[in-house]
Amino acid sequence: MMLLTSLVPFCLLAAAAVAVPAQEKRIHHQADLSDHAHDDAHGYKYDHEAFLGKEEAKTFDQLSPEESKARLAKIVDRIDTDKDGYISHAELHYWIKHRQRRYIEENVNKHWHDYDKNQDGKIGWEEYKNTTYGYYLGEEFDDIEDKATYKAMLTRDERRFKGADRDADGIATREEFTAFLHPEEYDHMRDVIVQETMEDIDKNRDGKVDLSEYIGDMYTPEGDGEPEPDWVVTERKHFYEFRDTNKDGYMDAAEVANWILPGEVDHADNEAKHLIHETDTNKDEKITKKEILANWNMFVGSQATNYGEDLTKRHDEL
Repeated sequence: MMLLTSLVPFCLLAAAAVAVPAQEKRIHHQADLSDHAHDDAHGYKYDHEAFLGKEEAKTFDQLSPEESKARLAKIVDRIDTDKDGYISHAELHYWIKHRQRRYIEENVNKHWHDYDKNQDGKIGWEEYKNTTYGYYLGEEFDDIEDKATYKAMLTRDERRFKGADRDADGIATREEFTAFLHPEEYDHMRDVIVQETMEDIDKNRDGKVDLSEYIGDMYTPEGDGEPEPDWVVTERKHFYEFRDTNKDGYMDAAEVANWILPGEVDHADNEAKHLIHETDTNKDEKITKKEILANWNMFVGSQATNYGEDLTKRHDEL
């Protein structure tokens, strides 16, 4: 029985909410590719993490230049999926997106064996439900103090599972289970995210979010007469000026979707364009292995480049 384990994603969300401003906690921003500034004049740390992923970039920093270039050559062969000898924008974009999703894949792998009890490579809804809630199902959560919350969690989990189960067979493949655990990564899960957000904020259950519910989700005054922080005053203005687009005094589901799932810049797309622009010597809008290896230190690091960047950093500090 893994009821407590199943709460881990909720705890992570709560921790994330503390780490960001309260007014940002509901918004699903697309994460940048690196925490480093994208400034090639001062090094290629951003490009290395974008191209390899953060953990793999650290591994390359420990390699000799020769080993780094040799491994990069093998990576180029993997990126060239159509084996035409060129890396297109589409191939490079797909590679970067894939590398950035590794943390998601690792999270799914961590939970997979807990739920795939019969080890058939799939997770049925009954497997997930029984593993997560099994002990309590027969008792209808009667021995849990806040049983209404756990019943609501079960209902939400089932709805999200069905949303992720695209062929509606009651069984999740690894990709479908990934959509279940990380719905923000999948366009077809948008409605599920919006519905869950509406349920969290719409306290009077009238199917829409009014100003008090909107502010109440972000801010609770500590005492009577406490003046509102400036950011709360700003959010009140934002509700009327930007959130409530049809000016009826409420946010409906579509308006909530525009708020929490904003259309954003595709960082992987921009990075693919950047790397091609910087290494495409004949300007045919695609790059060869020769062109990549001629600019290898833009794509991957090594002991030499890492040492050189450290020297530059120390010089700047002086």
